[in-house]
Amino acid sequence: IDLLGNRIVLIAPAGSPLEQIDVKPGFSLAAALGKEGRLSIGDPEHVPAGMYGKKALETLGSWDPVQNRLAPMKDVRAALVLVERGEAPLGLVYATDAAVSKKVRVVGTFPADCHAPIVYPVAAVSGGKTSEVKQFMDFLKSPEARAVFEKHGFEVR
Repeated sequence: IDLLGNRIVLIAPAGSPLEQIDVKPGFSLAAALGKEGRLSIGDPEHVPAGMYGKKALETLGSWDPVQNRLAPMKDVRAALVLVERGEAPLGLVYATDAAVSKKVRVVGTFPADCHAPIVYPVAAVSGGKTSEVKQFMDFLKSPEARAVFEKHGFEVR
C-alpha cells in the first residue's frame, strides 16, 4: 500500500525576517533570494528531493530565474544544514526534513500537483504472511502510528 506521502517546502533560517511566500505559478523566488542569495537544494541531477524541487519550479515558471543561483548539495540533509547555518537564505527540502530542525522554518509549501507525488509504499515480501507481519502492517495503519508519522511531517495516505 502507499502508506506515506511527503511535500517539498521552502525553508528559511528560523530567525529570518522573510515573510511567508505564496508558492504559486509565477512566484518570484529570485526576488526572495535577494541580490546575491543562493537556493540550497539537493543536487537536481541526482538527489530525489532536488529533482522534485526542480520539477516543481519548472512547473511554476520559477526555475529559469534561479537555475544559476543554486547551491546544489550532496543530499537533502546537507541542503537543510546550509540554511540552518544561514549560509543560504532559502532552501528546498522535504517537509519531513524541515520538521526535524528547530533552526529553520517553512516559509512556503509547494502545491502537490506541481511535481510527481512523493510516496512511500510498504509491502509484505515473499514469505511475509505470518501473524507478526500482519500485526506490524496493521500497526503501520493505526492511529498511534499515524500520530508519529504526522509529528515528523509525513502525510498519511
